[in-house]
Order: sequence, then structure tokens, then C-alpha cells
Amino acid sequence: MRKIYYFALCAMIAVACNNGQQQTEEKDTHEVDSLNEIINQKNDELDELMTSFTDIQDGFARIAEAEGRINTLKNSGGEKPEIARNIQENMGYIQEIMKENRERIAQLQAKLNASDIKSAKMQEQLDKLQALYEEKVREIASLQEKLIAQDIHIQELTDTVKNLAEENENVKFDRDVKEQVVNMQDEQLNTAYYVYGTKSELKEHKILSGGEVMKGDFDKDYFTKIDIRHFDTLPLNSKSADMLSNHPAGSYQLLKDNKGMYTLKITNYREFWSVSKYLVIKVK
Repeated sequence: MRKIYYFALCAMIAVACNNGQQQTEEKDTHEVDSLNEIINQKNDELDELMTSFTDIQDGFARIAEAEGRINTLKNSGGEKPEIARNIQENMGYIQEIMKENRERIAQLQAKLNASDIKSAKMQEQLDKLQALYEEKVREIASLQEKLIAQDIHIQELTDTVKNLAEENENVKFDRDVKEQVVNMQDEQLNTAYYVYGTKSELKEHKILSGGEVMKGDFDKDYFTKIDIRHFDTLPLNSKSADMLSNHPAGSYQLLKDNKGMYTLKITNYREFWSVSKYLVIKVK
């Protein structure tokens, strides 16, 4: 009878082990599949970005070829009406590709901003493409002046130069506005305020009132404005220091020097300022 129980127990253990191993293998397989899916998504996203870069560069190469044809035509010495007609065709071609490239650059910037792929190198290359676009606008304007000097005046060319210049100014304006907004947002995100003082000083400025901190209409002008990215040490010049504002305990230290004077040392500025952007310390 004991042997039967023994064999039955062994069988149950074996089944349990097999089930556990199967579940582990299924979990591992699922995790591998999920990881592969993420990798494939990132690869697809990267391929899409690189294709956009290639399309823009190809567009500029075609523009350069058209500019070369125009330069050849204006120096050919042929009949001016025929030269003007051929130049007009090439200018229409250039304007079309310039418009496509402008739109592609804007779309690529939007994709790069929204992407999890944060690459300084990609942004650098995109900035170069934008600079190349602006250079092409100037080149086409210069080409117009040379044609006029040779008495080859094309109204369509005048319109093309005017349109490209206006579009480029609009693009630069939009970019400048967006840059200003980003800078303002960045400044707001990284701006904080601190104050330290005696109990009577804090009360005088309504920062401490009825045992509560920063309740009601307290004096915000009494605080010092700082950039949290460049602020990690605050000498308090006091042998007594009480943190009145709320900040995570593990994100800072109150250190004493050899004279017993306290200094605030922020060890994790993101965490420290995550609860409040106002720092209040009571000293004596």
C-alpha cells in the first residue's frame, strides 16, 4: 500500500513540475514575442524616418539638376523666347519639388518629435535639410537677378521667387514661435522658488500663518527664483533648520559643517521638486 501511495505522489509531483515548466515556457515565449513585437515596431518606425530623409535628399538632388539645366540654357546663346520657355518649365519643376520638400521636412520634424526614438544625430541632419531649403530659396532669387541682367524676364520665375520667400518666412516664423513656446515651457518646468528665514520673518510675509505654510495670500515676491537643474546646494547659515514645505525624504539632506551650520543638499532634483515648486525652510 505504501508503494502505491509513493508512486502516486511521485506521479503528482511529476505532473506539477511539468505543468510549472510548461507555464514558465509559455510565459517566456510570450515575453519574447512581446519584445520582438516592440523591436519590429521600432525598426518600422526607424525605416519610415530614414525613408523620409532619403526622399528629401533626393528632392534636393533633382532641384540641383534643374538649376544646372537653367544655367546651361541662360548661357546657351539661343533664341530668348525658346530659352525663356524652357527655363519656365524647369522653374515650375523646381517650385513643385521645393513645395514637396518643405512639406516633407515639416512632416519629418513632427514624426521625430512624436517618436520614442530620440536621436540628436537625426535632429542635426534634419536641421541641415532645413538650412539647405533656405539656401535653395536664396539661390533661386539670385538666379532670377542673373536672368533679369541678361534681359531674360519670366513672370512665373518672379512669382516663384516671391512665393518661396513668403513660404520660407512663414516656416521660419512658425519654427521661431514653436521654439519660443518650447523654451517657455522648458523654463516653466524647471523654475522653482525658495525662501529661508526665522519664524517671525516667515510670518511677516504670510508664508507661515497659524501653523500652516503658504496658505492664502502669501508674499511670493519674498521668494528667490531658481532653475532647478542648476540648484543643488543652499547654505542656510544657521545651527537650526526645519523643512516646512513638502519634499520627498530621500531626495535631499540637511548637512552640518564643522561649525554646526546647516546646508541643504539636493541629491535628486527631479524628485525633490516633484511635490512642490516652493521650498520653505525655517531657521533661527
